[in-house]
Amino acid sequence: MYRGSSGERIPCLCVTNRKLCQGDFYERIRQIVQNGEADAVLLREKDLSQSEYEKLAEQVLRICQETDVTYILHTFWESALKLHCRNIHLPLDILETLPAREKIHFQRIGSSVHSVEQAKRAEESGAHYVIAGHVFETDCKRGMPGRGPEFIREVSESIHIPVYGIGGICQENAEAVVRAGAAGACVMSGFMAIRQ
Repeated sequence: MYRGSSGERIPCLCVTNRKLCQGDFYERIRQIVQNGEADAVLLREKDLSQSEYEKLAEQVLRICQETDVTYILHTFWESALKLHCRNIHLPLDILETLPAREKIHFQRIGSSVHSVEQAKRAEESGAHYVIAGHVFETDCKRGMPGRGPEFIREVSESIHIPVYGIGGICQENAEAVVRAGAAGACVMSGFMAIRQ
């Protein structure tokens, strides 16, 4: 759980990457949700096929349901419907082409964006929130400089839905992201790359 300089809680989404997890992945998810470290878990495992992802999702959803933590599935919207998950995070190209008759099944739809123009497109396509990045330098985007909190400000001021920052966010800089207009922070390495 991240806190600002005045002690206020900064909303955090745990973005998963089981390859960064040192130890048992399911056990780490259980720790995160039981300890209240994150407000939601976004299951983002891009290397898996849909059937592999669905098997993983079943287990993670079960863990999140035990503690009533919000869980969000990624990309595979058909699997989300099958597993009765009403929160989905979609790449922008899928969001823009998904028929409205399918979108109505979801309570919350998000998308990742890397520019103001993409953020506007996501909002127009029915996103309820966007994840914008990358804000700071991160190993996930090695060699690419972060866009900085100003990028979050530009995105936040261009749309009417919540913006979450991602990329190199840690306890020391999370407050700067929120001050720039973000609704919260998305954290991957900070949650996953922790020895148990």
